[in-house]
Amino acid sequence: MSLEVGNQAPGFELKANNGETVKLSDYKGKNVVLYFYPKDDTPGCTTEACDFRDNHESFADLDAVILGVSPDSEESHKKFINKHELPFQLLVDEDHKVAEDYGVWQLKKKFGKEYMGIVRSTFIIDKEGVLQKEYREVKVKGHVDDALTFIRENLK
Repeated sequence: MSLEVGNQAPGFELKANNGETVKLSDYKGKNVVLYFYPKDDTPGCTTEACDFRDNHESFADLDAVILGVSPDSEESHKKFINKHELPFQLLVDEDHKVAEDYGVWQLKKKFGKEYMGIVRSTFIIDKEGVLQKEYREVKVKGHVDDALTFIRENLK
């Protein structure tokens, strides 16, 4: 399956922070904001998660659910959610298969070291499971507002 705007988004089945299994197909009939982030409770990831938290009701008003995905464990996600009072689920992608399906598991460089990791990215999926928008190599500042505006203007 090719990941392109206008095509069906890759399906997935992942464990959530509450131990339940979540599938993309569970959200048919809802818009989905699927955001991939590198690591729980790091500065950029915390800012992004809190921005989504602070706009959660606005997304809900547009019939959109927010799902965060990282390679962190269920326990790590629980702590992150409790610490920052996040009102949405975080999904466990420890083997990074879903990150690979969405093309966000990539070679990264930090302080001269190379390693594989998640490149911060967000995908907007419509009520029929079709990928409508992708944001890659996201800069956190203003990103949540951009995603909200896209849904407001394009997905009724």
